[in-house]
Amino acid sequence: MAERPWLTVIGLGEDGPDGLPPASRHVLDAAQVVMGPPRHLSLLPEGPAERVEWPVPFSDGLPLLEALRGKRIVVLASGDPFWFGVGSVIARHFTPEDWTALPGQSTFSLAASRLAWPLEKVLTFGLHAAPLTRLRPYLAPGMRALVLLRDGTAVRDLAAWLMDSGFGESRLHVLEALGGPRERHRETTAEALAYDDIQHPVCVGLEAHGDGRVLPRASGLPDDAFESEGQITKRPIRALTLSALAPKPCEHLWDIGGGSGSVGIEWLLSDESLTATSIEPRADRAARILRNADALGVDRLNVVQGEAPGALAGLPMPNAVFVGGGLSTALLEWLKAYLPSGTRLVANAVTLESEALLAVWHKTLGGDLLRIELANAAPLGPRRGWKAAYPVVQWSVTF
Repeated sequence: MAERPWLTVIGLGEDGPDGLPPASRHVLDAAQVVMGPPRHLSLLPEGPAERVEWPVPFSDGLPLLEALRGKRIVVLASGDPFWFGVGSVIARHFTPEDWTALPGQSTFSLAASRLAWPLEKVLTFGLHAAPLTRLRPYLAPGMRALVLLRDGTAVRDLAAWLMDSGFGESRLHVLEALGGPRERHRETTAEALAYDDIQHPVCVGLEAHGDGRVLPRASGLPDDAFESEGQITKRPIRALTLSALAPKPCEHLWDIGGGSGSVGIEWLLSDESLTATSIEPRADRAARILRNADALGVDRLNVVQGEAPGALAGLPMPNAVFVGGGLSTALLEWLKAYLPSGTRLVANAVTLESEALLAVWHKTLGGDLLRIELANAAPLGPRRGWKAAYPVVQWSVTF
């Protein structure tokens, strides 16, 4: 029989080891060291195993764990270690031969059973250390979500954020210490929440109601969804640009000349698996991109302050590149030399000089060259007429 890994991650419920299956209890009883947060350790009866509290910040616990290598170690987690839990962190830092996991019943499963919500139709979020704005792309009347939060203060922060977003009518099911003797379920609305005794661990069942702004799923968010000083790819052009970039799951984007970050942000909004880096030379605009990304729920956007192509060196290679600012021969030559084969490039030009540059590169490398001319209805004396915007020339090509 193969030797068992020295490290086991066990999902522990609020009822302590009594609720563990026999295999998990056997491993826990044989452990030489048990490591976990104070709350989990307090659920264990006295025993011979050494107890080590997992420190704060969380990353400080990994060296402690490595120093214990060779002993029989159990790390205690909440419920399922691989559902917003410690399991993914362990898996990143140790080899598969080092560890195994024995999951318990997740808080999400317990919450769904208490509320009679079909779990496959409910959104799930772990926001212990993440911003509440990650809910923003999904916030719409009728949306249901189960949200793990740090403590009672975080529940009150959620209620305040929902009110500020126009969803103060949302119903909140405050679920505390599920599966244990302290379990409690209370129901209120975001605008009426007045509990000052919410106990950790806490999960909130959110049923969204209200007349707040809902983000559409189609490309081309309204321009006023972004904080901007005018340096923004306007909505119709942005929709055509996203269509040309054609995001696919698990891909990475370089958004060069980020401006307000609108293209990179909408790229990320199209699928949770996507990643993006926005490159912006001006510090004030780089800060604005970060604010926009956080407000729209995609704080995973990486923002690099610097000027391309110099700022591109060392960045993870992209699957697609958008050039919305800083277009030059030097930039295009760098991209042609260093981008992997198969990378998609979309570049927009407004000036005659940039348009001429794209025409030359299109002649050499092919692809699609599109001239986009738009006009909006505007007052013209007592009547209305068409007010034309500057035409945009868009080149898209696969290297």
